[in-house]
Amino acid sequence: MQHAVGSPLPPPHQPGQEPAAGFSPGAQHPGGHSGAPMGSPAGPAPVNPPPGFAGPPGPAAPHPPGHAPAPQHHVAPPHAPAPLPDTTGHVQLPPGGPVAMPSPPPAAGAPDPTSTTLAVLLIGPAGAGKTSVAKYWADHRRVPTAHISLDDVREWVRSGFADPQSGWNDHSEAQYRLARRTCGFAARNFLANGISCILDDAVFPDRPVVGLGGWKRHVGPGLLPVVLLPGLEIVLERNAERSGNRRLTDEEVARIHGRMAGWYGSGLPIIDNSQLDVPATARVLDDVLARSIASPPQW
Repeated sequence: MQHAVGSPLPPPHQPGQEPAAGFSPGAQHPGGHSGAPMGSPAGPAPVNPPPGFAGPPGPAAPHPPGHAPAPQHHVAPPHAPAPLPDTTGHVQLPPGGPVAMPSPPPAAGAPDPTSTTLAVLLIGPAGAGKTSVAKYWADHRRVPTAHISLDDVREWVRSGFADPQSGWNDHSEAQYRLARRTCGFAARNFLANGISCILDDAVFPDRPVVGLGGWKRHVGPGLLPVVLLPGLEIVLERNAERSGNRRLTDEEVARIHGRMAGWYGSGLPIIDNSQLDVPATARVLDDVLARSIASPPQW
């Protein structure tokens, strides 16, 4: 039998005898306290525990051979409160995987890209209006849609940010690759949970590092690339309205724009939005995506 800490143990049972009825600690330990030596002044009387209190386990009493130990009794505390229900729960999210090519609807007619879960990559030079068009397009869809800007993700790095404007080197390339992979993981997870994505990046046709291969590897073959390429004078005007590290020199803008012209003849759909505002460009984007779903571009 277990006893509360501070209570003396009963004397060992003698063979063939039952423990004496009405065993009193004081009868075995003069002075009234199990820890007081013989002849020492009596200490305070032991305090009885409240009803139902089992106390921490103490050392078990020795049992002579042939005697089974007395059964132990555990008294549950009265009126134990019921556990509170978990009001938040746990929502299991499907894991992200490579984005597959969207399937055109079986019904006749052009597919409706406004109600289809898609992953779109909007390509263009600085000043093409990629971010403005992507945000507007995502805001006006009939299905949940997220906008992921590679420039925004790159700038998550605050201390030690490798600005490509200061020179393209191993450090800036590593941060670009990391940001692109982060965007790809985010897009895959959004798509796996029924949320479309539109990503924007200045992807070059003649630079494998800053090219389509990395996007296809990190997002999947179902990514639909579209090039936004207005005239040079338009991107120069829009670039002049920028501030901070988003604004480039006119020479850099002209150089990037010239390299983007390599997308002509690539097979990717190209939108010249020189004379289009943002809502009109978004409508043209829907038309281009409808054709891409029906006949995916080879890239």
